This record gives sequence, structure tokens and C-alpha cells, in this order.
Amino acid sequence: MYLYGASGHCKVIIDVLQSNKQAIIAIIDDVPKMNQIFTIPVIYSGAFVKEPGQKFIVSIGDNAIRKKIVHRIVSDYHIALHPTAVISEFSTIGAGSVIMAGAIINADAVVGQHCIINTAAVIEHDCKIGNFVHVSPNAALAGGVTVGEGTHIGIGAIVIQGIKIGKWVTIGAGAILLNDVPDYAIVVGNPGKIIKYNKEHE
Repeated sequence: MYLYGASGHCKVIIDVLQSNKQAIIAIIDDVPKMNQIFTIPVIYSGAFVKEPGQKFIVSIGDNAIRKKIVHRIVSDYHIALHPTAVISEFSTIGAGSVIMAGAIINADAVVGQHCIINTAAVIEHDCKIGNFVHVSPNAALAGGVTVGEGTHIGIGAIVIQGIKIGKWVTIGAGAILLNDVPDYAIVVGNPGKIIKYNKEHE
């Protein structure tokens, strides 16, 4: 197993993998600032030779950067599930995704590829989570919520049932969403309100 990105997020993924007795060979980084993390060697990406059969997780918290790296190093991506996460056998989790300690993913929920479902986050029944989404610690999505690609849901945010959130949206910490959210919006507060857009609104 290889990780790509020697970040703080990488440390948590190491913990998830080692909780399952999964060996990590090395951490690859474009600009390494250290030689190792928790005794695992950090290797400069320019010196790394990729070979068939190697499994990766991109260990970068930033959704946009994670997407760029995934498309750059097309590979066989691994799923990391912390043993304390509660995951329905009727849910689906995409390649490259990481489910942290205490997270809950309920029946018929679909989590896309290369997502982060962080510590104690709740994904209720029938939710549909797009690729490269980050659901932060203690955030809770009620049943039937849809989340578009690349969206970041901040720590402790709450989304009521059936809400549709667009792609590359940012939901602020502690926000409470009572209405649908369009693509690229930045939403804060209780109730959640759009304050601006991440890019030109389409």
C-alpha cells in the first residue's frame, strides 16, 4: 500500500490502515518536507517508479488537489475503513475513499470515489455522495441527501432530509441546510445562506 501526500490528513489515514493491520510501504510526495511519518518513509514523487499492482490512496485533504493527483497517477485505488466505523452492508463505497473512526454510513447510501467521510460523520439512508467529497467530523446528512462532486461539508454541519447540494460547494462549519444549494456556492449560518460562489456561477 502506498499513500500519496505527506500531509496531516495522511497521518489519520495511516492510523486507519494500521488499525486494520494493513502495511504501508511508503508515502509519495511532490515536495517532501520530511523523511518519514511514523517510521514510514516519505519518497519524492520524481524518484518513485510506479509498477503494476501497486495500490494507492491519495492522502490529501483538499478535494481539488486530490482530484488532480488521482487523474495524474491512474492506479488501483484502495478503500480504507476504520474498524469503529458503522457501515451498512447495503451501502456502496467507491475506490480510494476513506471512512474515519466512528463514522456511520446507513443502508442504500452511496459514497463516491476518493471521498473523505471524517470522524463521527453520519451519512444516512439513501444519500448519494459524489466523487472527491469531504464530509467533515460530526457533520450529519439526513436521509436522501445528494451531494455533488468536490463539495466540502464543514465540521458539525447538518443537512436535513432530501436536500440536493451541487458540485464544488463549500458548507461552513456548523451550518444548517434547509434548502437545496446550487453548484459552487459557499454557504454559512443557521439557517444556511449563500454568501458568495467559489467561481463564476453557472
